[in-house]
Amino acid sequence: MDRQQEFVLRTIEERDVHFVRLWFTDVLGSLKSVALAPAEVEGAFEEGLGFDGSSIEGLARVFESDMLVQPDPSTFQILPWRGEREQTSRMFCDVLTPDGEPAAADPRNVLKRTLAKATEMGFTCYTHPEIEFYLLESQQLGPDGVPVPVDGAGYFDHVPGGVAQDFRRMAVTMLESVGISVEFSHHEAGPGQNEIDLRYADALQTADNIMTFRTVIKEVALMQGIYATFMPKPFSEHPGSGMHTHFSLFEGDSNAFFEAGAEFQLSKTARQFIAGILRHAPEFTAVTNQFVNSYKRLWGGGEAPSFVSWGHNNRSALVRVPLYKPGKGQSSRIEYRGIDSAANPYLAYAVLLGAGLKGIEEGYDLPAGADDDVWSLSGAERRALGLDPLPSSLHDAVEKMEESDLVAGILGEQVFEIFLRNKRAEWNDYRLQVTPHELKRNIGIL
Repeated sequence: MDRQQEFVLRTIEERDVHFVRLWFTDVLGSLKSVALAPAEVEGAFEEGLGFDGSSIEGLARVFESDMLVQPDPSTFQILPWRGEREQTSRMFCDVLTPDGEPAAADPRNVLKRTLAKATEMGFTCYTHPEIEFYLLESQQLGPDGVPVPVDGAGYFDHVPGGVAQDFRRMAVTMLESVGISVEFSHHEAGPGQNEIDLRYADALQTADNIMTFRTVIKEVALMQGIYATFMPKPFSEHPGSGMHTHFSLFEGDSNAFFEAGAEFQLSKTARQFIAGILRHAPEFTAVTNQFVNSYKRLWGGGEAPSFVSWGHNNRSALVRVPLYKPGKGQSSRIEYRGIDSAANPYLAYAVLLGAGLKGIEEGYDLPAGADDDVWSLSGAERRALGLDPLPSSLHDAVEKMEESDLVAGILGEQVFEIFLRNKRAEWNDYRLQVTPHELKRNIGIL
C-alpha cells in the first residue's frame, strides 16, 4: 500500500467519514457515483469494486458487462456540502476490466493515453478553463416558455446584495475547500450568467476538477433555492456558455510555447500545435460541442467562434494567442474558444491535445492569423482568407467526425463508435420535433 492510500485510510478514520463516494464518468460525460462503506475502501484500492458496466452508457457490451472501478487516492476530498455530521468523501476512479486492464471506454483513460503520448514526446500539458454557466430562478420555464434568470445584470456588473454575488462567494469557498484553486469569478454578459476561472493544473487534474466544479455549482445553487445550468445556449437572445481553455506545453521546467524574439513570442512548437488544432477542428467539434444545442451557441454570435482561425488577442478567433507579458515567458499559452461548458472534459481535452501533438509530429505550417473581427467579414472575404466554417449542426459535426482517422485513434474504436451512435440518435430525435418557433411562424399562413 502506497503513502497516498495510507493517507486516505487514516483521514477516513480520523475525520469519522461515513460514506466514500467513488466517481467516474460515462462516454457522454455524465457523472456516476457509488457509495462505499469505509471498511471496504482498502479492498477497493487493492482489487477494485465490481459493477455492471453494460448498464452505463457506452462503457461495456452486455457480454462483457463485468467491470471494476479502482479509486485514485490522489483525488480524495471531503465533500463539504454534505455537512459535518456523517461526513462524505469522494475519489475519482479508473474503470478496469476484470483482469485489471484499463477499460477501453473509460473517458479518463482516453485522456490518460493522450497524456502518455505527450510524455513520450517530452511534454507535460497544463490547462486553465474559464467556465460559464447561467443561474436561473428554477428548473421550470417561465410563462413565455423560456428560462427565468436570477438577475438582469451584465458583464462584470457589481450588484450589491445580488443573488449571483452571494452565489459566487459561496461557490468559490466550496471549490477551494475541495482543493480546487480559483483564479477569479465575475458576472458574465448574459442576465444570470456567471464565469469562474480555475487555476492552471495538469490536464487530467483539470478534467477531474471540472467534473467536481459542475457538481459544486449545482449543489450551491440548490442550497440557495435557485438552479444552475451548463446548457450551451439556454437563451436565443443572450450569449451562450463556453469553456474557453488555455493550453501550454512544458519541457521540464521550460515553457515549450515561448521563444524570445519570435512573432508574438510563439515558438515553432506552439505554432505547429495551433496548426494541428486548426486543421483538425472540424473533425473533433462533435466532441468539444456534443449537443444539438451546442451549435446554437457556435453560430449565435456573442463572440462564439464559428470559423477556423487564429489571432493574437482576437476574441472572434477559434484559437487566441493572449497578449504577451514582458518577462513572463513561462505564461505563454494558447486559448481554444470553441469548447462549451457541457462537454465531457476528458474526451474534449484528449482530442484537442491529440490534434495539437499531431501538428507537432507532422510539422504542420501555421496559416496566416486573422487580424479582423471574423464575424464582421463577408462570406467572400472569409473565403479569400481561407477561413473555413466549423460544422453548423450536430449532424454536420458527426459526419466530419466519422471520416476522421485522427479522432478515431485518439478516442479508440469503442468510444468512437458509442459516441457517434449516441449523437446520431440525438440528432434524429431533434429533427423529428416540431418546435414552437415553427408553429408560431407558419401555422397561421400555411
